[in-house]
Amino acid sequence: MNITIQTFGYPGTLVKEYEHWVMLLRPKQITVGSLVLAAKSDANHLGQLTQEEWAEFALVCHDAEGFTAKAFGAEKFNYLSLMMKDPNVHFHFVPRYSKPITINANQYLDSDWPLKTELNAIEMPPEDFEFIKTKLVNLTT
Repeated sequence: MNITIQTFGYPGTLVKEYEHWVMLLRPKQITVGSLVLAAKSDANHLGQLTQEEWAEFALVCHDAEGFTAKAFGAEKFNYLSLMMKDPNVHFHFVPRYSKPITINANQYLDSDWPLKTELNAIEMPPEDFEFIKTKLVNLTT
């Protein structure tokens, strides 16, 4: 796996693996269920992705949206592809919520709703992170 995938905690953060992509639970959650959708290739620019990688990315997006909507009630979905610090092609996937999400008696707000996300990480105990990961992984089977 490329350096960007490793930076985001692979394999410990793996939600689902595809032929050309991985879906990782973002170690620093922006909103509940924030993901990193990362190409397995060494491409550093979107234009370097193959047609096969782009075709599969549609499935990855479909799954990310479906999993977070089903698991936590996500209403909107933001995708950011910045690649400034982490060089390989990846997207930060941020599910958006108009209402608070409760996990293990802890409430999480999408503090930027309904505006664009500012990518501010939320404080989250490890057990809540693991709960999110388990819930998403269980939807992949």
